[in-house]
Amino acid sequence: MSFFPDVPKIKYEGPDSTNPLAYRHYNPDELVEGKSMKDHLRFAVCYWHTFRGTGSDPFGPGCAIRPWEDGTDSPAMALKRVDVAFEFMEKLGVPYYCWHDRDIAPEGANLAETNKILDSVVAKLKEAQARTGIKLLWGTANLFSNKRFVHGASTSCNADVFAYSAAQVKKALEATKELGGENYVFWGGREGYMTLWNTDLKRELDHLAKFFHMAVEYKKKIGFTGAFLIEPKPHEPTSHQYDFDCANSLAFLRSYGLEKEFKFNVETNHATLAKHTMGHELEYASINGMLGSIDANRGDPLLGWDTDQFPTDLYLTAQVMLIVLNQGGIGSGGMNFDAKVRRDSFEPIDLFHAHIGGMDAFAHGLKIAAAMRKDGVLKDMVKKRYASWDSGVGADIEAGKVKFEELEAYMLKKGEAEPNVSGRQELIENIINRYLK
Repeated sequence: MSFFPDVPKIKYEGPDSTNPLAYRHYNPDELVEGKSMKDHLRFAVCYWHTFRGTGSDPFGPGCAIRPWEDGTDSPAMALKRVDVAFEFMEKLGVPYYCWHDRDIAPEGANLAETNKILDSVVAKLKEAQARTGIKLLWGTANLFSNKRFVHGASTSCNADVFAYSAAQVKKALEATKELGGENYVFWGGREGYMTLWNTDLKRELDHLAKFFHMAVEYKKKIGFTGAFLIEPKPHEPTSHQYDFDCANSLAFLRSYGLEKEFKFNVETNHATLAKHTMGHELEYASINGMLGSIDANRGDPLLGWDTDQFPTDLYLTAQVMLIVLNQGGIGSGGMNFDAKVRRDSFEPIDLFHAHIGGMDAFAHGLKIAAAMRKDGVLKDMVKKRYASWDSGVGADIEAGKVKFEELEAYMLKKGEAEPNVSGRQELIENIINRYLK
């Protein structure tokens, strides 16, 4: 049985194609800097928005047309959804997918029954992976939807909730390992606070760190070799999340001796909610050796909440890929489309249009970034801007050869520090525009 009978396997047709069900830029076998696009981009489909999303928003219920759904969240429906997901991903030609445990399998009457249901779905997912060659980029546990997490999960004021969260992550880690997952993500959906008046901030942070240490210990015990990733977000649903942004999260990890055990899964829409650009968050993570994976989406600058739209902006995708190329690739991570079609794009075909557009935008951005690197124009301009640090007093400062006293003597003799290097921002923006074609 086909769930998308009118959709063929999506193929590359080139930049001049007007076929809405074809790639114009994503050619998986095309080499860019000696590596295939498929290996550079490592695209992944997210299970939650794509196969569980209904199109609901804060002002109304879902209106998505999904002919395969029976209106239940039963174990039988969960098994059927595996067939839907893998047909979609096969036709799209993506190498990876990602899930939360509650995306792929519903909860039962108790934890034992919940685990049993998850095991049955994991077994079918494993069969589908073997049949198609599609792999798991990462798994994670949903520690935010159920009402038990009203006060958080590992940061809850209720110790039983901490214990339940530990049991759930233990099982999700085992499932991720069973499916050959290359990473495991922690997103603290409710790990934060609404108001400080009723919050023991230090105790909650200590508990969060203790939880992470337990997870690291169990990872090593079961021999899971994938990377642990933390996904920062500043707020929503809480007013303040403990993993606010990459800088805040790195400070937390260093404070608790966890910085060697984790990297970051950076999401565009979360970066903008933190009042950063995606480029800032990626560059900060990268220069600290912490960039592990990317949730490829975008937000609406006119809306102050997490809209999770598909990426189409070439300025965004080119900058993302420039940072990825500059650090030598994304490693075991990838470009996961943590994005959802708009509420009024409710037909199944819209899922294909959205992913095709996002994949083309990143493939195009990859080509632009590679062209910039080849020409070296931006790199040369940055080098010239910081030229005063490559010799003389600048080199001495960086080498630790001078102190305040020597620098005072230097400036007393010189008299003044002139801002004699223009930033050339407008020129740089004009140069970037030349590559966006």
